[in-house]
Amino acid sequence: MGTDRMIMEAREYVKDRLKSEPSGHDWWHIYRVAEWSKRLAEQEGADPVVCELAALFHDLADEKIVASKEEGMAAISSWLTEHGADAALVDHVLEIIGTMSYGGGGGRPMSTLEGRVVQDADRLDAIGAIGIARTFAFGGSRGRLMYDPAEPPRNSMTQEEYRSRQGTTVNHFYEKLLKLKDLMNTPAAQREAAARHAFMEQFLAQFHCEWPGEETPKKGRD
Repeated sequence: MGTDRMIMEAREYVKDRLKSEPSGHDWWHIYRVAEWSKRLAEQEGADPVVCELAALFHDLADEKIVASKEEGMAAISSWLTEHGADAALVDHVLEIIGTMSYGGGGGRPMSTLEGRVVQDADRLDAIGAIGIARTFAFGGSRGRLMYDPAEPPRNSMTQEEYRSRQGTTVNHFYEKLLKLKDLMNTPAAQREAAARHAFMEQFLAQFHCEWPGEETPKKGRD
């Protein structure tokens, strides 16, 4: 099977799996990450096939979506192999998916250009206007409070704390999203992230101004 056909079938497979996902990790998130991965791959000289396949499958190994990361990785490997991907392609895609998650901010750096591209594309979709919308969609899907002034954000967390802690939706901006701008790997993503980061800061400033008894976020809140 040619790579174009494989990618086309991968898109349909992932779309069917995630079309009704309510947490902000739906098909349209995958679509946007895949499109940004292709754009960044072209600008950075990365392998577009590896980037697009990793982008398409990346949330099918996320414990927010599947029972376990190991189960998800095995299913992705089987799908790729059954659709004609050679061992090197399968290994590269799985390596990207296995290490790209934020996981509390303590993960190891991506080892390939393709990994850096896909990680950047995924992180871009977590910030800016779309990132704000996805964050509140995810919080709602998990029954999280929108905000609690008595609960301060944590500046650092282990991967286990990051995965298990309930927290509030607004705290998630300070615990993760406002940190992503400085973690982008590629120049193109860094430029795009700067504008999206500024929009989030503007949103949070307005949010706190509208919350009775609050002021514009002070330095050090993040």
